Amino acid sequence: MELNEKLQELRKQKGLTQEELAAALFVSRTAVSKWESGRGCPNIDSLKALAKFFGVTVDALLSGDALLSIAEADNRQSRERFRDLVFGLLDCSCAMFFFLPFFGQKTNGTVTAVSLLSLTGITPYLRTAYFAAVTAIALWGILTLALQNCRHGLWTANKNRLSLAFNAAAALLFMSSMQPYAAAFSFILLLIKVLLTVKWQ
Repeated sequence: MELNEKLQELRKQKGLTQEELAAALFVSRTAVSKWESGRGCPNIDSLKALAKFFGVTVDALLSGDALLSIAEADNRQSRERFRDLVFGLLDCSCAMFFFLPFFGQKTNGTVTAVSLLSLTGITPYLRTAYFAAVTAIALWGILTLALQNCRHGLWTANKNRLSLAFNAAAALLFMSSMQPYAAAFSFILLLIKVLLTVKWQ
């Protein structure tokens, strides 16, 4: 008997509706409906809650292979959430460019380090490009943190790629315009992201 059939049987034995079971487990009715129809599978915590609620073991609900698959999926999801958190925080940290002296500015023949907000000794289009790059990365970081639980296919497929692309573009912009500190910081952030992506591919 498959998990979805076992859940239906156990629920009916207790005389509960899907809504009542969902309320008892603190999950949505949609989640219970997906579990019982075989369109979804509970995570490890939900499995433990189900086993405890019905007074059975987790093994009684699932076969060993199915349990292993769920544990792997749970582990993968945890890694993805951690990676999203790191990517989001790294992107948000680019907002430091606005306030810390990462940029070189020539004043009376000497080069001084200034923040992006204080940077004036460059052409307007270049300053605009700096502002656009830093703002885009920081906003993408906020969006990544805000949508950590979003599982939409388009978002999950592209969120990290776009983060890497924004970061790479900023690093190239700063390198090509001879801003070594900003370029180095951007490159370090990019390197961390690449290493995380390779490690948890």
